[in-house]
Amino acid sequence: MCKAATAVIGGSGLYEIEGLKISERREVATPFGDPSDEFIMGDFAGAPVVFLARHGAGHRGPAGAVNYRANIWALKSLGVERVLGVSAVGSLKAEVEPRQFVIPDQFYDNTKHRTSTFFGGHGLAVHVAMADPYCPRLRELTAAACERKGVAAHARGTYVCIEGPQFSTRGESDVYRQLGFDVIGMTSATEAKLAREAEMCYATVALVTDYDVWLEADDVTIEMVLENMRANVADVKAVVEEVLPALAAAGECGCRRALDGAIVTDLKLVPAELKERLRPILAKYL
Repeated sequence: MCKAATAVIGGSGLYEIEGLKISERREVATPFGDPSDEFIMGDFAGAPVVFLARHGAGHRGPAGAVNYRANIWALKSLGVERVLGVSAVGSLKAEVEPRQFVIPDQFYDNTKHRTSTFFGGHGLAVHVAMADPYCPRLRELTAAACERKGVAAHARGTYVCIEGPQFSTRGESDVYRQLGFDVIGMTSATEAKLAREAEMCYATVALVTDYDVWLEADDVTIEMVLENMRANVADVKAVVEEVLPALAAAGECGCRRALDGAIVTDLKLVPAELKERLRPILAKYL
């Protein structure tokens, strides 16, 4: 796989990229277990692209059961440098309407039980900067693609990431609104953290499906989410297909140097087994 590859991680409703000339379907074994599904590799408008269904074909696994570390490790091992995640979200603001898109620039991680780092064990201490967790360049290109395709999109916003699989209580939704969050979902923060540690650019296209539960006349249901998600599918496919060539041409940014100065441990003291386990991520530092 070319070192300039772009990956699309498809969430609810996005299980393929139309126009992708598929060259290979590959299963990847990782030290962190099995990824969500096979990796669909091919060419789109002359650019190498990898597609992964976050929840597996047929949406077999909820957000809390996704093996995020395996997914990101595998993408890194395939030579991916840029990741565009697509996910369904609820809106926490009246002006962020269902069937609109949000390209968040911030998140608040309210998950409780996930491992969202490659460096959580003994033997290697690494602390990456996360002040701006989404790649500004990928966000800019994605927002521009939305505009060109005539898709209503908010070019920034804060995504609060919850554990799930349950939707929010009304009390939780009210608190998130008081804190000023824009949208609520279950996946983006975990992927963004791991992508940053893997020195990959990452951005999210958040597809608004509902008003969560704060708007009492319109409580969120899975039927509502799926109906609005289906309505969003055509638009998100158009945006993804519009942005992929631009992402392939995007130059290098600071995301590719996220580990510079972040590795605290003297690498000579890191166990050989741990170095091998993290080789796709640490290769240039070893």
